[in-house]
Amino acid sequence: MSPRSVGGANTMGVFIYVDDVDAHCARARAAGGTITYEPTVSDYGEDYWADKSYEVCDLEGHRWYFAQRMRG
Repeated sequence: MSPRSVGGANTMGVFIYVDDVDAHCARARAAGGTITYEPTVSDYGEDYWADKSYEVCDLEGHRWYFAQRMRG
């Protein structure tokens, strides 16, 4: 079900790791996606991991999350 068809309600969530999150974000933007969270590094501490991630809303209103492992 498309969020557009149900008044904007979130109908799914997907989190995917990619090799180059900055290049991926640029392609998503060029394809018409709305970047709702720019690529940002989240560091969870030396004993855990660090990711660089972003969020994009596609043309139907679905939210997609993409990340690149920076350390881990």
